[in-house]
Amino acid sequence: MENHHQGTDQAGFNLLIISISLAAFMSALDGTIVNIALPTISSTFAISTSTVSWVSTIYLLVMAGCVLIFGKLSDGIGFKKVFLSGFVIFTIGSFSCGLLPDLLNSFPILVGSRAFQAIGGAMITAIAPAMITAYIPMKQKGKAMGIIMTVAALGTAIGPTIGGVLTQFLSWHWIFFINVPVGIIAILLGTKVIPASTPHNQPAGFDKAGALLIFTGLAALLFAVSEGNALGWTSPTILGSLAIAIITLAYFVWHELRVSDPLLELRLFKNRNFLMTNLIMSLVFFSFAGISYLLPFYLQYVKGYGVSDAGLILTALSVAMMVSGILAGMLYNRVGGRALCIAAGCFLVAGFYMMTLLRVGTSTGFVVLCLIVIGFSLGLMITPASNMIMNSVGKGYQGMVSSLTSLERFAPLTLGIAFANLVFIQGIEIIAGNRGITDTAPANIKLELMTAGFDLAFFFSFIIAIIILILALFARQEVHSDYQTGNDNDKIKGMI
Repeated sequence: MENHHQGTDQAGFNLLIISISLAAFMSALDGTIVNIALPTISSTFAISTSTVSWVSTIYLLVMAGCVLIFGKLSDGIGFKKVFLSGFVIFTIGSFSCGLLPDLLNSFPILVGSRAFQAIGGAMITAIAPAMITAYIPMKQKGKAMGIIMTVAALGTAIGPTIGGVLTQFLSWHWIFFINVPVGIIAILLGTKVIPASTPHNQPAGFDKAGALLIFTGLAALLFAVSEGNALGWTSPTILGSLAIAIITLAYFVWHELRVSDPLLELRLFKNRNFLMTNLIMSLVFFSFAGISYLLPFYLQYVKGYGVSDAGLILTALSVAMMVSGILAGMLYNRVGGRALCIAAGCFLVAGFYMMTLLRVGTSTGFVVLCLIVIGFSLGLMITPASNMIMNSVGKGYQGMVSSLTSLERFAPLTLGIAFANLVFIQGIEIIAGNRGITDTAPANIKLELMTAGFDLAFFFSFIIAIIILILALFARQEVHSDYQTGNDNDKIKGMI
């Protein structure tokens, strides 16, 4: 029987991986494709740069607030309903972003459409890793997760390029319209290949209080972090947002530990390995923020490259990440996730140490080598760490933990960017001995002082990389009993 269905089953697995990859690609692409068009959108609606930034900010806030909610819902109503509904909402939201703002000549309509689009983005982002864990056999999970992470890296890498081309040669509307055909294909494919699974949990009632608390707390926190530099860290708006975030998140923890069916089962963190692997994931993206945010400034202001040339240099990181992501997927079942994480930690430490050596006269080849080492380490780390997290919990927590890993990807990036910027400015101020120097434009700050700021920011990333390596050395790979018994063939019922 197994041999009779092997070809069909493998075809079903491949189509399912393609469907999930489309979700990873769309969510990653939309995270980088929009920012490059913000100046054009600002001119179209005659608004300030701070106002137009809400096109990006609102997407982040809604994603952060909703991702855990939909992860929990998927455990109760099934992955297929949440996944396909998310694609429908995301596709409609994308079409609305491209059409309605110009049609109604209203920037608030664009912001509202982006919020609607983000709801769909949160739904598809929350459960993509869980679907790999739920439907793909154990012997193929490493390879499948490697493909998903590689596709996500590709979306991140080509987002600015596609956004620039579409904005320059068509219009900014097409950065949203491009999602529509991809979304339609994903919906049709998902309808055919995603199994109609039976929910693992049948909750007596949804944790509405927990959902409200986590939405409010995360949205307030990320708003304060993303807008702190623009509004001032001591402004009433930022201080109020931080106060709201601290109060609501603290109450969320207290509430979740007492409710019978929590939105996020915090007791899972009592497992040392679960805690350490989640810390690894969060710290990896937190440390990476310094590269993604500060290095373009280094390349443009210190090295004198244009925007397009700087972007081309930065693609070295994404290419290396894609290669190592595929390699990690192939090696996962052979050498184990822990060994890959340790190797990745060593590369990460080496890469960030190399970044601390960047100076005004550093060659471009050395910069590219730094990016290759760091990108290779990221791909080698993220794939096994994601698998280790997902495989360490029972099937009843798949959606919940999947959404947690998604949150650990983009929330630490936002926090890390704010932290890197603060360290960068502080480094310049300490060495300059003149606090007024940072009031000027970055291009006018003396190159040596800017390099000192970069050096300090990259040094903190180097310290974080050492912590990541230590965690990887002490972490152990665990596979929950739910995935050690039973027949994998039942995972593909209804797939084809």
